[in-house]
Amino acid sequence: MNPSDSPKKSVALYWDFENLHASLSEARWGEGSYNKPDGRFKSQEPLINVQAIVDLAASFGPLAINRAYCNWQYFGRYRDDLLQGAIELIQLFSPGASAKNGADIRLCLDAMEDVGRFDHIGTIVIVGGDSDFMPVATKIKAAGLTLVGIGDIKSTNRHWAKSCHEFRYYENIVDAQAPNTEPSTEE
Repeated sequence: MNPSDSPKKSVALYWDFENLHASLSEARWGEGSYNKPDGRFKSQEPLINVQAIVDLAASFGPLAINRAYCNWQYFGRYRDDLLQGAIELIQLFSPGASAKNGADIRLCLDAMEDVGRFDHIGTIVIVGGDSDFMPVATKIKAAGLTLVGIGDIKSTNRHWAKSCHEFRYYENIVDAQAPNTEPSTEE
């Protein structure tokens, strides 16, 4: 069999959904606004262009896994975008108001389990800007897989970004998808 005839390796996409949403929320409404009780524990306005990230991940190969981790009770306004993106929603209830890293830990555990179970996965895409993902980056690369990270410009940890084979900033992904609104100069 010719190597060019072999099927393209699949992609696993993992979202630390609330992490990206919180960063975009604070960029829009000010530093610290999301973590206030009246900011975090209410119905959230959709800020993430879900399809832009799904499209980017699919550019690396067919999507085999597409999971997003979050306390979904506040993110119902994303319903249509999440369904359109065929995203498996992993519900995480925070054990307390200050609970942190639950999504990070579950995402990393699932990613490593999937790496060990599915040999058709060639690329792992992680949406999130935390340095907490650095240990899983080491394991993914040691397994011979390609790691792509996605996070927002303002809050992504630079060491996490550098630990990926490739890192894309969310704002650049969305800007690249925006239609050209410049008027034509042709006559």
